[in-house]
Amino acid sequence: MIQLTRINGTELLVNEQFIEIAEQAPDTVVTMQNGHRYLVKETIEEIIGKSAQYRRECFPDSVK
Repeated sequence: MIQLTRINGTELLVNEQFIEIAEQAPDTVVTMQNGHRYLVKETIEEIIGKSAQYRRECFPDSVK
């Protein structure tokens, strides 16, 4: 799970494997596979970085 920050400052944990779409125009909207949408402060690049770091920590032998 990755930690993201809503626009109002509250934090939430998101299962990064269930992110379907992340859009930035200008705010970042993360849409999950179940249709739930979250408006977050992080940029798409930050979300990608957090996702990559999570995968490196959880699956060190499969991610290079």
